[in-house]
Amino acid sequence: MINALGQPQTVLLLGGTSDIAQAVVAAWARTCRPHVVLAARPGPRRDRAAARVEELGLSAQVVDFDAERTDEHPDLIASLAQERDIDVALVAFGLLGDEERAWQDHDAAVELARVNYVGAVSVGVCLADVMRRQGHGVIVALSSVAGERVRRSNFVYGSTKAGMDGFYLGLGEALRGSGARVLVVRPGFVHTKMTQGRGPAPLSVTAEQVADAVVKGVARRDDLVWVPTALRGVMSGLRHVPRPLFRRLPL
Repeated sequence: MINALGQPQTVLLLGGTSDIAQAVVAAWARTCRPHVVLAARPGPRRDRAAARVEELGLSAQVVDFDAERTDEHPDLIASLAQERDIDVALVAFGLLGDEERAWQDHDAAVELARVNYVGAVSVGVCLADVMRRQGHGVIVALSSVAGERVRRSNFVYGSTKAGMDGFYLGLGEALRGSGARVLVVRPGFVHTKMTQGRGPAPLSVTAEQVADAVVKGVARRDDLVWVPTALRGVMSGLRHVPRPLFRRLPL
């Protein structure tokens, strides 16, 4: 279980090769020694990610996971829960894609929807069932500010994050009183491998800053955090900008 300081004993990383997932584990490793279950597709990236976890002095269990193979998710998560309680599950997988290709290429658009939304909903339902039975646990959903108000520049990606964000906020309400809970994390532009080569946006952050927000959010029992926190005020204002004016903004 998560102790009084907000430190977990077991962390499940769904999408464990992501820079943010790795940064979250490194942040916890500074104060505790959780067992890490690294769920990702087989390959060199997963091998390197597992090696980095072990370099932190943590035990790493590697399992096969594909966000699009939703039929495999129930058995995978149930089997992991049989081995030990899942204290924190980080939903860290996702695709950014090519913004212009995404709305003109059927396969590209469907892939984004399957990974970012359908896959996220699939694991969310499975994790909620397990944690409700445990009577404790936190699902950390890595959302995005892109889903707060969908922009023309990346509306396919933004729409998937809007749906994912709404699902996990609702899941948190549904789990209220069960002992299990949900933390939705809304970062802005994050400097990671996924955004490499793209011009940074205002109020951009690092994976380590997102990780720090996750660790603090779990300890404080937050439902929603913005990274950086200033984005909350910015997006509150942008949410009410009339569409003709919003269309002209350099977003």
